[in-house]
Amino acid sequence: MRLLSIEDERSTAAYLYKGLTEHGHVVDTAFDGVEGLHLATSGHYDLILLDVGLPGASGWDVLQGIRTQQQTPVFFISGRDEVEDRVKGLLLGADDYMVKPFAFSELLARIQVVARRRAPMSAPEGLLRVGELEVDTARRRVKRGALRIDLTTQEFVLLDYLARHAGQVVSRTLIAQNVWDMHFDSDTNVVDVAVRRLRAKIDEPFAEKLIHTVRGVGYVLELRNSA
Repeated sequence: MRLLSIEDERSTAAYLYKGLTEHGHVVDTAFDGVEGLHLATSGHYDLILLDVGLPGASGWDVLQGIRTQQQTPVFFISGRDEVEDRVKGLLLGADDYMVKPFAFSELLARIQVVARRRAPMSAPEGLLRVGELEVDTARRRVKRGALRIDLTTQEFVLLDYLARHAGQVVSRTLIAQNVWDMHFDSDTNVVDVAVRRLRAKIDEPFAEKLIHTVRGVGYVLELRNSA
């Protein structure tokens, strides 16, 4: 899943980033409410983790801003443990409210609940399909037809990102941010090299190509009719 963490405490933000990325999630971080609201409403996230006491704009204000535009699941993670605060968060539209300090295993379990709700009913949990390509995100296995394809960790993360956005054109900037957690430098070709290596394994042995270049923008993973 792609997650947004809006947390001004640097140690907590680092803890969340480290733990969540180690469990296979892609995580963006904002350290104040203004930046957090901008990312939340301009990006595409599966879940937002939101603190209440933020500089720039409070978590309450950020949530209200998000809810005017989208219904992305939002978890409050706050040091405020009063019943009134929890009730306020839920009434404003939060999907959950966790109090600091929290058990990381519990946070993971609650994230899994969201993942199960959002998983397509047509495919087993953790399985992404594009044509005859299957990406098993739980076991980190890839097949195309009957052929098992071995990928490096970075190649798998790249394919997973493309597969989760199948049919959508994703820019080199977004790929760099979400796969390498880096800002894209137009003078480097790290994204193009990585895609070329992935294509060598995913596409070159097959007549039907799945990874397509959109000139001047980026790439899209999709099945196109050859007619």
